[in-house]
Order: sequence, then C-alpha cells, then structure tokens
Amino acid sequence: MNESPLLRLAMWSGPRNISTAMMRAWENRPDCVVSDEPFYAAWLSATGEPHPMREEVIADGEVDAHIVAKAMSEGAPPIHFNNGRPVRIWYQKHMCQHWMDEVALGWLQPLSHVFLIRDPRKVVRSYIKARSTDEITPDDVGMPQQARLFDLITRLQGKRPPVIDTEAFLNNPRRQLQALCDHLGIRDHIESMLSWPSGPRPSDGIWARHWYERVWASAGFESGDATADSMAQQAEIFSPKAEAVIDACQPYYESLKAHVLI
Repeated sequence: MNESPLLRLAMWSGPRNISTAMMRAWENRPDCVVSDEPFYAAWLSATGEPHPMREEVIADGEVDAHIVAKAMSEGAPPIHFNNGRPVRIWYQKHMCQHWMDEVALGWLQPLSHVFLIRDPRKVVRSYIKARSTDEITPDDVGMPQQARLFDLITRLQGKRPPVIDTEAFLNNPRRQLQALCDHLGIRDHIESMLSWPSGPRPSDGIWARHWYERVWASAGFESGDATADSMAQQAEIFSPKAEAVIDACQPYYESLKAHVLI
C-alpha cells in the first residue's frame, strides 16, 4: 500500500493573530510537524526592518528567500521535531508581511493554503502595544499583502483558499477545525488539536522569547468570551496615524471575510 502524499499546509496570517496558537494545535497532532515563519530571516535581511532581535533572527535563519521557497515546496519536512514518528502533514506558519515579490510564484502551487484573518482594529491595537509605537503602516500588519496573496493563489490554483476569521474561530474552535480538516481531507486527530502542553517548543523560532509569552502560558485556544473586547476597548481612541492604518486595512479584511469557510 502506498503512503499518503505529504500535505504541505501553508497558513497565511498577519501579526497579532492566533497564528502561533494555531501552530500549536497542528503540532499537537501525532502526524504533523511545523515550520515557524521560515521567511523571517530573509525578509529582515532584505528589508532592513528594525524588529526586536533582528540580528539574532538573521544569524539563526536562511537569508536567501529563494532557498526557503524551494525548501517549503520541494524539501523534506523537519522530522526531528516529531521524534521520528511518521509525518503526513507539514504545517508552515507564514506571515503575509514577509512576502517578497522577487520570489517566483511557482513554489506556491504544490501547497495547500489557508488564510487566517482578524479585525484590523484589534490587530492594530495589539501591534502598537507589542511594538510600543504607532509609527506603523498597513504593510506592517500584512493586510494588503494578505489580500494580494489570496488573489494570486486563487488565480494560480484555480480555486479560492479557505479563510478563517479569528473571532468566529475562537467562538467554536472544534467546529472550525473540523470544517477545515474536512476541507483538507483530514479525518482524524481533531480532538488532539484543541489542547496542548504549555511552554516553549524546540520548533519555536528564536524570536519566541520576545513574542510568545502568552502562547507559552497557554494550553488551548482561549474562548471567544475571554478574547472579546469590552465596550470600552471597542470605543478606544487611536491616534490619527493608527486610525488611518485601520481604515486602510478594513477593505482588505472585508474582502477576505466574504470567503470564510464557515
């Protein structure tokens, strides 16, 4: 009997979303390994962006984006993270803001793609808090790139990738994961994706100690009630710069939300 082909699953998200928690969920499957933001070092090296731990990230990763793309689409999965167990799913956590136009689109074809979206007001608030500045642009939170990638992949593969909205997902993670796995043709281990051991993982990027404190403390997805904004937060006053970013990102978010899986 032939082994099932490897599912290369690319999850496209912007920052300050549940992308790392989603990575935890997939990594908790016994048949899955993960890659954490494989283009980060290449993007930092190419753009000069002053991110926290910039030099450490570059030193630790691959800085040639073409090599990264080839590895993601054709290379072997990092099975050392799976303790030698059989691997049939390779979950790749990709950040939309790391997209670089100079990388040819062909590497995207063999992958199965999913888009993870979040209300831009919540993304911008969280991003400003994490970076301690409101000197941000729409590209910093990845929404223009995300919408463009969605269109590119739709044209390349001749079908729309599934879209997951964070707030709907957190209101019922089991139902959302079941729907996604059904869409991908995965019929087992759904329950294993709903919780995981807390703490860091060897598969976490070197930047995890700066960004992943909340995920390290988690053992599952927070409920929608726990993450929903209070009325006071919803009415929070942003600087004109931040409001401009939110306004610019809202159409991208709405265009993708129109294609949510459930």
